[in-house]
Order: sequence, then structure tokens, then C-alpha cells
Amino acid sequence: MNLRSLLFSLLIFTSFIALAQKPKVENLPNFKQKRIHFGFSLGLNNAGYTLDRKQIDVKSDSLLRLDVESQSGFNLGIVSALHFNEFFSLRFVPTLSFAQRNLNYTFNNPSTGESEVLIKPLESTNIELPLLFKYRSQRLNNFAAYLIAGGKYVIDLASNEDVNNADLRELIVKQQSQYVAAEVGIGTDFFLPYFKFSIEGKMSYGIKNIIVRDNTIFSNPIERMLPKMFILSLHFEG
Repeated sequence: MNLRSLLFSLLIFTSFIALAQKPKVENLPNFKQKRIHFGFSLGLNNAGYTLDRKQIDVKSDSLLRLDVESQSGFNLGIVSALHFNEFFSLRFVPTLSFAQRNLNYTFNNPSTGESEVLIKPLESTNIELPLLFKYRSQRLNNFAAYLIAGGKYVIDLASNEDVNNADLRELIVKQQSQYVAAEVGIGTDFFLPYFKFSIEGKMSYGIKNIIVRDNTIFSNPIERMLPKMFILSLHFEG
């Protein structure tokens, strides 16, 4: 079982536990009367790419394989929510995220006849500006489940888009510094005595090709490279 499956299973299991709870004193009974809520968010991410390779000539191309290796990172965000009613709200969660993906190139070495693996890490320090619609279920005691969907604008502060590979001793894979992504996820709200605590899992899918083609052996084989990320977040709202 991979990390994403494990975390989603944990989220669903937690929801079932909450649904089975007996009637109890309702916390934060006036929470829905406030139109605007603020808080903060802590999260873990698992980043990767949806990658399409160009059509190759098996007789002349020395690149045998090109694989994406997902890596883990973390997110820090500020939560602001505008509630239209008890069930629908609009969320803006500006976030600073730290992520990494590795591209593993397997080349055939013609002199030895053996394969050689070159790993190219792509690190990102992102400012993410997501705008999400949230639909929440009817509150049951101090629990509610919800769905979220929307999009985000991403600025990669660690982008190497403008780096000149000719000036480097070792070639790098360059990616664009800005892109747009779609997001969808599920979560659970727990109403505690003094604040609302949420566990949320969501997927982010980039909709723009971010590979920078600069005529190197690492960028030329790639037709399309779309960033994607799974995020598990803990939200705290007052």
C-alpha cells in the first residue's frame, strides 16, 4: 500500500468512527453564524509528474527508460473561509510548500553495453494560491464530512527556468516557474470546544506543460510534463 492509499484509508476510517459516535454536547454551536473564519494549515505532500515521452527510434536512442520518482515534502498555509450558508463556502488558503521530484534516466552505455542510471532531482519552493469551493454535509454531533474542488496558481521560487545550462558543469532539467493546477479532495470537520479541526486529503493536477526544452539529452526526450501532488492537511479554524 502506497502513501496516498494509506492516508486516504486513515481519513475514511476516521470518518466512520465519527459517524458512530453517540449524541453528545454540541461544541461551537454558533460557528455557522459567522460569515468569515480564519485559521492555519499544516500538511505533508507527495509530489510527482504526469510525464509523456516523445516517440523514439529504438535503433539510435540510447535512453532506455525515463521514470518519475515521487518524494515527500511539507506545506504551511493560512486558511480564510467565506461561508455562504451552513453547507457551502469559498476557501482561500495561500500556502508555502516544499516539494521534490526525481527524474531517473536509464541510458545504454555503448562502450560497455551496460545500462547507466542518472538521477536528476527537481526541487520546488512554491507559493500556492488556491481558491476552492467546499460543500459540507449536515453536521452530526461534532462531526461533518465535506468535498472540495477548485484551482490554484503556483509560483515556484526555486525555479531554474532562466539558468543557462552551457555555464554549468552538470546539466540540469529546467521547469517553468509558474503554472495553474486543478484540485479536488475530501475531508472531515471536527468541532472541538474552542476551535474546528479538519483532516483533509486532496489531489492537485497541473494543466500546463512545464518542461523547458533547451536542447539537452534530458529535456529533448520529454513531450509533456505536468506536475501533480497529493496533500494531506490539518486545518485549525477559529
